[in-house]
Amino acid sequence: MYPLEGKVALVTGASAPHGIGRAIARRLAQDGAAVVVTDIDGHMDVDGNLMPRAELLDSIVAEIEGANGTAKSLILDVTNARDIETGIEQTLSQFGRIDILVNNAGSLAGSDNFLSTTPEQWSTSFNVNLLGPMMLSQAVIPQMREIGGGRIINIGSTGSLGAEPGFGAYTTMKHGLVGFSKTLAAEFGPDGILCNTVCPGYIATDMHTAANKRLANERRISIAKIKKERYANVALRDAGLPEDVANAVAYLAGPQANYVTGMNLPVTGGVPFGI
Repeated sequence: MYPLEGKVALVTGASAPHGIGRAIARRLAQDGAAVVVTDIDGHMDVDGNLMPRAELLDSIVAEIEGANGTAKSLILDVTNARDIETGIEQTLSQFGRIDILVNNAGSLAGSDNFLSTTPEQWSTSFNVNLLGPMMLSQAVIPQMREIGGGRIINIGSTGSLGAEPGFGAYTTMKHGLVGFSKTLAAEFGPDGILCNTVCPGYIATDMHTAANKRLANERRISIAKIKKERYANVALRDAGLPEDVANAVAYLAGPQANYVTGMNLPVTGGVPFGI
């Protein structure tokens, strides 16, 4: 049985080979949804090699299709209204509907001490982490109303629930994302549109693995030591996997969450949220 059979999902920020977006796309496809994966144009560092994001998106499409799923890739900048309009039009033209929107694209711009954060970094963080989900949601909600409902799942962070030094812009926008999700849940619940926030903690993505390696090199200690220090306050003493976040998204996208909206779902291994 495929709980999402006949549904269409759009997942942003899905190009990273070991990223949360790719894991979400794969899981939703396994559950029967046709999945549209998107990311910005340009290149990404993959194990020291610059790879076109378009090729990385095509590779997840090929993976899904190789498992008898249905997928499509789109280059889409979540901060560009025209890109969003075109992407929604192409998705509706090919699949006829959008049942699930996963706002996964994010930016760590401004991840520094507050006094060093520039207005440009603050603006980038706002545009990617908060304005993008707002514009995409505005674009899909009218047709979700027409088809009788839908699911909007925003990917937050432990930075949505607490704060720690050095992440002022990111934390501010991720807090805003929670308020945004609750607003959509309250306003569009009567239309059958559910909106929730998934809040990952330490997840072993490409970015997180690279950060561990960088910290180990800077301090001239082993990666195992870095991990032990970083995960000391995590109840499970380890990072989670992108698939752990994907499982949470699949739950909120599926029929078992028909009466769940306006909620924050931490996927953190028991990490404390800070202040």
